[in-house]
Amino acid sequence: MKTKYIFVTGGVVSSLGKGIISSSIGRLLQTCGYRVTIQKFDPYINIDPGTLNPYEHGECYVTDDGMETDLDLGHYERFTGIHTTRNNSVTTGKIYQAVIEKERRGDYLGKTIQVVPHITNEIKERIKANAAGGEFDFIITEIGGTIGDIESAPFLEAIRQLRWELGGNSLCIHLTYVPYLKAAGELKTKPTQHSVKELQSLGIQPDILILRTEKHLNREILQKVAAFCNVSGDAVIQSEDLPSIYEVPLNMHRQRLDKTILAKLGMDHMEGHEQSLSHWEEFVRKEKDLRTGVKVGLVGKYDLQDAYKSIRESLHIAGIHTGKKVEIKFVNSENLDASNVEEALSGLDGVVICPGFGSRGIEGKIEAVTYTRTHNIPTFGICLGMQMMVIEFARNVLGLKDAHSSEMNPETPHNVIDMMEDQKQLSQLGGTMRLGGYTCELADGSRVRDIYGKDRIRERHRHRYEFNNNYKDRFQQAGMRCSGRNPESDLVEIVEIPSLKWFIGTQFHPEYSSTVLTPHPLFVNFIKSL
Repeated sequence: MKTKYIFVTGGVVSSLGKGIISSSIGRLLQTCGYRVTIQKFDPYINIDPGTLNPYEHGECYVTDDGMETDLDLGHYERFTGIHTTRNNSVTTGKIYQAVIEKERRGDYLGKTIQVVPHITNEIKERIKANAAGGEFDFIITEIGGTIGDIESAPFLEAIRQLRWELGGNSLCIHLTYVPYLKAAGELKTKPTQHSVKELQSLGIQPDILILRTEKHLNREILQKVAAFCNVSGDAVIQSEDLPSIYEVPLNMHRQRLDKTILAKLGMDHMEGHEQSLSHWEEFVRKEKDLRTGVKVGLVGKYDLQDAYKSIRESLHIAGIHTGKKVEIKFVNSENLDASNVEEALSGLDGVVICPGFGSRGIEGKIEAVTYTRTHNIPTFGICLGMQMMVIEFARNVLGLKDAHSSEMNPETPHNVIDMMEDQKQLSQLGGTMRLGGYTCELADGSRVRDIYGKDRIRERHRHRYEFNNNYKDRFQQAGMRCSGRNPESDLVEIVEIPSLKWFIGTQFHPEYSSTVLTPHPLFVNFIKSL
């Protein structure tokens, strides 16, 4: 069977939820028995989101093969359970970088380099890259931005060309917005009509329209949109505001979106391979039935929901699987000190010390760790959060008052967090990050060994600095156990204090591996302990 391509575009306004729709389509096609992957093409010129401030673009998600990507790839993985790779995230910056490198090498044999065909050809090659091994039946491609944005034009031209080249093996799904004018008491379809007209002017006729709306759309409105946009009546789907993003696949399924997609591609369910949506329906039912609540504090410096998106979703998902409604309170670490930490953390059942880079807000994180450790409040430190646990323990238990990370204070006499020698050598070559999946061995008798139920795991990293093994014995003798280590480098991956109710720090990011149907065991156990 030839690989089928689904292109998801957006119109009228941004932030309509193309990532959630793409993820939902992927989930539904999986239930039909098909192998699916989803990729994101972003029109910004940055090479990747790795250097973007979270206030600009939300969290930076990391794939197992070490690619820093857009946060939508987190949605793709949480909804479908697929493992994305560097092929699943492409930016304008990557496209132009690749074309310029080819030009410098002489690959174009002296030709004048132009947007068409050189940039568009590079885009097409990237779109088709995931199909090379025949591993997937469907490749869903989400195009970032909004129709009409000048930045998106090369991507849309590439799609126009591809649709002709692929024949009947592709379709376009266009997501638009139907606003409700309160003063008039009316829903307005004109913005959708103009958005489709703009898409048509680029040579692309959408096959399916999904209408984001805050109000239910009646059949008359749906038929009107179909008639004015040259789309069949069964191919206009409404996506109403729902209490949870995890209800979206079920809402799309009720409107037969999966069947419409397959019908338009001349396909059907894979006989004998259908998977039931029952597990997903059970998850959503549990989510609606949550009654028992726990309150978790996120101690970080970015007061933005998307900055810690994967952590928030991992906590929420773990709560659903344990029957607890997780209420999240953000605690700005920049404002924390010894005089207000008790008030800031009062009433919390558990605390997550968030990841990050740089010195801003770290003393507040250390104050938070001091309070939770001395008051035996369950605490989960992630990446930089784990490092703050280590520094706090060194200062207040080992008595090393000047202990610090050499990232924040290169002159510290007690660099309990430091860049290791092999990384220092890499630094001279311009790269020091430990990115992507690494193996971790769990110590016998440790809490994390019991939580995972196995002695070897693989988790994703995104950091430069490490626990300094020169201090390892002193930490362990004082009660902080180094319970996870990388077998190749002997770098410490996990620390825990067994005498406390729940006090675990991980150098890796477990939130990247937590999905709807397979929640991460650390998050599940953390919520259970509250």
